[in-house]
Amino acid sequence: MISVLVADDSEIVRRGLYDVFASADDIHVVAQAWDGHSALEAARQFSPDVALVDIRMPGMDGLVAAREVRALPVPPRVLVLTMFGEDQFVDEAVRAGASGFLLKDASPEELISAVRRIAQGQATLDPAVTPRILAQLAEHGSRLTTGEEQVLATLNERETALLRLIARGLSNAAIGEALHVTEGTVKGQVSRLLAKIGAENRVQAPRLAYRAGLDR
Repeated sequence: MISVLVADDSEIVRRGLYDVFASADDIHVVAQAWDGHSALEAARQFSPDVALVDIRMPGMDGLVAAREVRALPVPPRVLVLTMFGEDQFVDEAVRAGASGFLLKDASPEELISAVRRIAQGQATLDPAVTPRILAQLAEHGSRLTTGEEQVLATLNERETALLRLIARGLSNAAIGEALHVTEGTVKGQVSRLLAKIGAENRVQAPRLAYRAGLDR
């Protein structure tokens, strides 16, 4: 059972998210929060597997809350709810340790799937915003550091191809089809690649790829 914390200042949104997750046999909403402070307290008390956090909340916003909950002794993985026009906040959310971004108008199936992937240690980006998000991330630092250049130079052809596919926002299943390997094999290869390039999660990897021009 995947335990979830839902944090949003809108009661209607919280109720809607609760109903969505109630329809999934393997997901249980253990707490709800209306701002960053209550989200942090709920995360401390209930130790959820995943915290679903809205960016715009009164008091402590979702970005600060994401950073604070990720610093807890037993931190939940964070899925940020976003809207079009909020791309400027994405870089800060990545730095805060968020594992994914999803639009508020995502379908119930997409929400459930995203929570399941993040609970398994994967990351997710809403396909509708992936290109704009990754381009925005790249703009925050177009020049590679010497260390990044050295790391990229150590990648073999297969690893470089894998990084390109991750930068396109493809799932493990889609990458497996492109590389003609199983999804399980892709999962292992992605984990090793992330460790090699020093990326904490799958959201940070495309940032490096875009800055290195590997998105093309």
